[in-house]
Amino acid sequence: MTKIFLTGIAGFIGSHLAHKLLQSAVSIVGFDNINDYYDPRLKYARLAELGIDGAESLEDGSVIQSSKYPSLRFVKGNLEDKTLIDNLFQTEKFEAVVHLAAQAGVRYSIQNPYAYINSNVMGFMNILEACRHNPVKHLVFASSSSVYGLASKIPFSVQDATDTPVSLYAATKKANELMAHTYSHLYGVPATGLRFFTVYGPWGRPDMAYFSFTKDIIEGKTIDVFNNGNMQRDFTFIDDITDGLQQILAKPPVKEGVPPFAVYNLGNNQPVALGTFIESIENALGKKAEKRFLPMQAGDVVRTWADIDQSTQDFGYQPKEQIQSGIQKFVQWYLQYYKPTL
Repeated sequence: MTKIFLTGIAGFIGSHLAHKLLQSAVSIVGFDNINDYYDPRLKYARLAELGIDGAESLEDGSVIQSSKYPSLRFVKGNLEDKTLIDNLFQTEKFEAVVHLAAQAGVRYSIQNPYAYINSNVMGFMNILEACRHNPVKHLVFASSSSVYGLASKIPFSVQDATDTPVSLYAATKKANELMAHTYSHLYGVPATGLRFFTVYGPWGRPDMAYFSFTKDIIEGKTIDVFNNGNMQRDFTFIDDITDGLQQILAKPPVKEGVPPFAVYNLGNNQPVALGTFIESIENALGKKAEKRFLPMQAGDVVRTWADIDQSTQDFGYQPKEQIQSGIQKFVQWYLQYYKPTL
C-alpha cells in the first residue's frame, strides 16, 4: 500500500498513525475538517507536529504540503462534501483508505444527534461510494467498542451479537459495519472494521475521562466519578492501537466464497477498575483527587473488555503497554504541552 487516504489525520489516532506510516515508503493524503467538538488548537498542534503549518487559514478543499514529510499532503474538508471526496479519489488513485474521521463521543450524541448522522453515516456513505467507483486494495475504518452496548457476556468477542446499542454514536458505528459489509458483498470492496477500546495516550482527546481527570486534579477541582466508581474499561495505549492498525492495513481480508469483509477488536484485554485508573493519574501527578460520586450517565456502559484472540491469531496483535506506564507517558506529555502549575 504505497498511497493512502487517511481521514481524521488531525485527530488523536490519525495523527499518531500518520507518523508511524510515514516511517515507511508510503505517501499519504490526510483529510480533516478540524471541527470544534473540542479545542481546534490541539488539532492544529498535531498537524504542526506532522509539518502541516498554517492549516488555520485553509479553506475547504485547500491543500498544503508537509514541511517535514515530503510524502504527506493535507486537505481540509468535510466528509459530507461528496464532490470533494469523489474528486480526490479520481485524481489521486488511492491504493488504500484508513477512515478514522467521525463525530466522536457517546455523551455528545445525546444532545447533538444530527452531527452523528451527517458525519458518521452520510460521510461514510461517500467514502464507500468513492471506494466502489475508484477501487482500492483495502478500506480500514474505525468502529468502536460501543457497538457491544448492553451485551452481558464478557470479554466482548467479534462473534457476539451487537444489536443492543445504548447511544446514537454506537448505533452509527454499527451502521458503518453493516454498510461496509454490504459494499463488500455487492461490489467487492475489501473492508475491515476495527472496534477500538478506550484509546489513551499523549496528544489524546480532551473529552476523554483520563484527560479531564488530569486537568481537574492539577487545578484542584472535584472530579465526577460516575456509577459511584463501579466501572471498568479496557484502556488501550495509542501505540498498541497504531501497531495493530499498521498490521491489519497490510493484509486485506480474503475469504473464498464470501465478501472480503472482517471486523476485529483492538483492545488491551485487561479491564481496569475506575478507581485504579484514577489512582494511576494521582501517582503520575503526585497529587490526590477530590471525588464526587454520581449515578450512571445515559448512553454509558458499566464495563468493556476486548477479546483479542482473532486479532492475535490473524495478525500477531499483542498490546504491550500497562496502564501505569501508559498514564505516566500521557501525564508527561500533558505537563510539557500545557505547562500547568502543580
